[in-house]
Amino acid sequence: MSKLILPHGSQSLKVLLLDGAERKQEILKAQGLKKIPMTSRETSDLIMMGIGAFTPLDGFMGRDDWQGCCESYSMPSKSGLFWPIPITLSTDEEYAKTIAVGEEVALWDTETDSLMGTMKVTEKHKVDKAYECQQVFRTTDVKHPGVQKVMEQGAVNLAGPVKVLSESYYPEMFAGIYQRPAEARAEFEKRGWSSIAALQLRNPMHNSHAYLAWIAVEVCDGVYIHQLVGKLKPGDIPAEVRVKAIDALVNKYFRKERILQGGYPMEMRYAGPREALLHAIFRQNYGCTHLIVGRDHAGVGDYYGPFDAQKIFNEIPPNALLLRPLCMDWTFYCYECGCMASMKTCPHESKAVIDENGKYQGGARLLLSGTLLRKLMSEGKPVPAEFSRPEVIAILKQYYDSLEEKVAVELHGAATGASAR
Repeated sequence: MSKLILPHGSQSLKVLLLDGAERKQEILKAQGLKKIPMTSRETSDLIMMGIGAFTPLDGFMGRDDWQGCCESYSMPSKSGLFWPIPITLSTDEEYAKTIAVGEEVALWDTETDSLMGTMKVTEKHKVDKAYECQQVFRTTDVKHPGVQKVMEQGAVNLAGPVKVLSESYYPEMFAGIYQRPAEARAEFEKRGWSSIAALQLRNPMHNSHAYLAWIAVEVCDGVYIHQLVGKLKPGDIPAEVRVKAIDALVNKYFRKERILQGGYPMEMRYAGPREALLHAIFRQNYGCTHLIVGRDHAGVGDYYGPFDAQKIFNEIPPNALLLRPLCMDWTFYCYECGCMASMKTCPHESKAVIDENGKYQGGARLLLSGTLLRKLMSEGKPVPAEFSRPEVIAILKQYYDSLEEKVAVELHGAATGASAR
């Protein structure tokens, strides 16, 4: 009998990805169906449903579930099951008029121009996009990348059960790192792990990330370094570069029997606290018992407080999730302590001063962030040795040196990291 945590709201994973003869038959049928073009976010959500990461969803949400997710984190169609962010598919109003309820349609990825799945349309409904943004992102500011994505989608949502026919390019492009939930669970079972902490990464792994992982290894059987290989906002480091940088760090500075790497295809929404809850759900489906939640989890800009993603776990019903957050305080390198530390352990409060050549000039705390690392690298400035391992810096330098145009990275709030002079 498995010692692993159960999937969310289910005794087993709900996998919607077809294979073999059933897949071939569905592909043939799809040739005669109307096409519904999907955005990259909708495509990634479909793949997440396909591989069982969004268990127990069986398709794109109808109006009641959309409303329930926005208002109370719940899906009426699933007996009020906890779910924090609507998973929807949209189209424009005129095209929606040509589609009948009960009709089967082909789901088409516009970026790769490929068939991704089919859906039986059970409902067509308009939604208040501004309301959704305010509930999910806590803002309607179109400068927020998640808000922009919602406001650009079609006026009508189509709902219904889906059949998934493709995982797009992810298995081939990220071979060796891309994993389905069932594959991760099988590896956890093989290793004899029952308590697993997931470390969410969308940036290259700097020393604060490594420190969080080392702490988690002390209290769990292992750490699942779970990298996002889906689409990011402009300016973020591409997944293939990030994977290479993380490999370099993990292979040299971690015990291999305590670390497992994996990649998942969901697109970032940058929804801060709400997205942390969604991350918790699909990490539970992957078999993780804990999610490491540090500063500014899934945040962007100054839209959320640095620890809002931790606080929200105390605001939801106690039985909403089986997975538990592993909340971590602000971490940094302390020159007085001579090591990585956190607000809970370090008594030295002065901010480190780093000159324009990356040399330490005084002070204690060097606050580390992925945004600051990207900014230093994009501007060709030296990165303090305490920030990240040399193997990681070398890979990132090679990437930024290869760019024809400089990437502007804007710092917000505490991401400034250290005072410079």
